[in-house]
Amino acid sequence: MTVQTERAPSGPAEASEPPVKGKGRPSAPRKAGDFVPYLLLLPAVAATLVFLGWPLVNNAILSFQNLNMRQLIQRLTEWNGIDNYRDILTGPDFWRVTGRSIVFAGVNVLLIMVLGTLVGLLLARIGKKMRVTLMVALVLAWAMPVVASSTVYQWLFAQRFGVINWVLVQLGFEGMASHNWFGTQFSTFFVVTLLIVWQSIPFVALSLYAATTTIPKELYEAAALDGANAWRSFTSVTMPFLRPFLYATTFLEIIWVFKAFVQVYTINAGGPDRLTEILPVYAYIEGIGNQHYGMGSAIAMLTIVIMLLLTAYYLRIVLKQEEDQR
Repeated sequence: MTVQTERAPSGPAEASEPPVKGKGRPSAPRKAGDFVPYLLLLPAVAATLVFLGWPLVNNAILSFQNLNMRQLIQRLTEWNGIDNYRDILTGPDFWRVTGRSIVFAGVNVLLIMVLGTLVGLLLARIGKKMRVTLMVALVLAWAMPVVASSTVYQWLFAQRFGVINWVLVQLGFEGMASHNWFGTQFSTFFVVTLLIVWQSIPFVALSLYAATTTIPKELYEAAALDGANAWRSFTSVTMPFLRPFLYATTFLEIIWVFKAFVQVYTINAGGPDRLTEILPVYAYIEGIGNQHYGMGSAIAMLTIVIMLLLTAYYLRIVLKQEEDQR
């Protein structure tokens, strides 16, 4: 005998059908206020395209032309294809200047980051009055125009009436009475490096000091209870908080130092004998100085490409380090 049992009525969970993929809740219509952020960004984007995008496009167009003073006066357009790039890349001057620029930027960025970090940590340790005094001095050094500070350094290191030579003579270095600081490649780069480092330390120091104010004091107290010394406390507490700021400031300093045209050109115009030219100065002298405007534009475009490659390589290292730390 077969007993038939009635199936229990389906509950609410069984009665409801599973949602069909792609048939979810309809999206709410966009309100007028949703477009406000884009409208606020529109002036900045437009200004960037006008003042940065168009000059870059115009420079790229000029780099494919044979443009000198005759063509400029007669308003002639002579296209020469990639001849400018071929002449630059096959010549020895460009690669010599490129290597010099990379070494110059590397030395400057290393000094800036080390000294700027030390000054930033010093700001976090000293008293309030000394901190305010030091911060005012840093801001004044940072706010000084580049041309003005370069002119001051020219006066400080002048051969006959320079303050540096006078101070060295007073200290007993009689041979420095008429020393020409701009007579050799090394001494000229020394003065330029001193100037750039002096101008850049305030930005790094103030940025890192601001970063130290975000570190909770409880972490230092816990580290002290665990018996950590000053170095251990710095590596385990301070450094993890400062690392993102160090990455960001290093990235900005690489860009800023690599295009340090004003300091190098104002100090000695790339001399002596063009031995202190870096890529921006090299592009200016070839383009404006020698009136080879197409050649100068091509050098400028290659400089942008090299800068992008260097920054991309740096960002790749940073991202890899962050992944390894996770």
